[in-house]
Amino acid sequence: MAVPKRKTSKSRRDKRRAQHSIAAPRVSTCENCGSPKQSHRVCPTCKTYRGREVRPLRAPAP
Repeated sequence: MAVPKRKTSKSRRDKRRAQHSIAAPRVSTCENCGSPKQSHRVCPTCKTYRGREVRPLRAPAP
């Protein structure tokens, strides 16, 4: 059975866990209305993407 030979120190353990933090989403401004939005997504305010108006789907997604 695989068993660690030495105890993992608190410093080594915490250095490994330092990479697990959750980052805030990147926010940019909409070219059309200037409101904040996430990159590569439709603007929630004016419903445009890359200068074009996006029509919503007729049927809701399951």
